[in-house]
Amino acid sequence: MSITRMNPHALPDAGRVGYSQISIAPAGPLAFVSGQVAWRRNGEPVPPTLGEQTQIVIENLRAALDALGAGPHDIAMLRAYLTDLRPETQETVMALLLPFLNGAQPSITGVGVAALATPELQLEIEMTVRVPG
Repeated sequence: MSITRMNPHALPDAGRVGYSQISIAPAGPLAFVSGQVAWRRNGEPVPPTLGEQTQIVIENLRAALDALGAGPHDIAMLRAYLTDLRPETQETVMALLLPFLNGAQPSITGVGVAALATPELQLEIEMTVRVPG
């Protein structure tokens, strides 16, 4: 069974910008994926730009989905934490995130934060994923 996506008429149409106001996951196991940042397994330095960091975060998200045997359509919820949350930074992240999501349109929340785990980090994304059966 797949996740049902909803954008009720009483709420802003999130579907036109690539996400859903509501995601309903069928009963079954859920995986809660810790926030992923621009850290690589090999310890390479964190790149300076938000775009480069977003690409690494997406690679880490993809690796987590692969480990679960899941794909973007199994993501119920994404939460993106940005140290500089503005329309411009949201656009940077979404421009790279939408191709990764491949039309899945999970529910997404963006949160502005004062800091992340280390000073150079600008973005952290966590996921709630329906584990395929």
